[in-house]
Amino acid sequence: MKKLNLPNKLTLLRVLLVPAFVVFLVIDFTHVPELYARLIAAAIFGICSFTDMLDGKIARKHDLITNFGKFMDPLADKFMVFAALLCICSSSYFASIRAFAVWAALIVFFRELAITSMRLLVVNASGVVIAANWMGKVKTVSQIIFILSALLEVDLLWDIPVLTYVSMAVMTFFTIASGINYMKAYWKAIDPEN
Repeated sequence: MKKLNLPNKLTLLRVLLVPAFVVFLVIDFTHVPELYARLIAAAIFGICSFTDMLDGKIARKHDLITNFGKFMDPLADKFMVFAALLCICSSSYFASIRAFAVWAALIVFFRELAITSMRLLVVNASGVVIAANWMGKVKTVSQIIFILSALLEVDLLWDIPVLTYVSMAVMTFFTIASGINYMKAYWKAIDPEN
């Protein structure tokens, strides 16, 4: 078996860190205060987000793009974001924003599943791999900012987590807008008349 290159190792590291991130948000540790558990979870999520940016840069700069990376990188991103959103929606730490977070998470889940399915159809139909455009990248950054804001702000800094609500609104907007953008660009692949 061929050895994994550095970008693929970073992608796998991201996948392996997701369960560790979840542990600190769902398990009530007797000897670890909530503040420390959330700071550790935020640090792990921050590392995951950094490796997401880093693996792509290294792969492009050193011509280390592989089919494994093309498959695993977006999958690792979805594991990371889905796990974080599920934790935010279910953990008692975030009860004060749950009513809004659940709707935002549903929009993210539906968009990601719809666009991933559409990408598979486009690849099967034409062999063209749909690269992330600027709007998709902004969407990903907005998801990361919202998740980090929720981890570090909700019920820790002040009563009303303004940054969390603002970043949730921005994330929701770019999630919908980028989904519509992709659908319009590649509608031919899913046209019901074809």
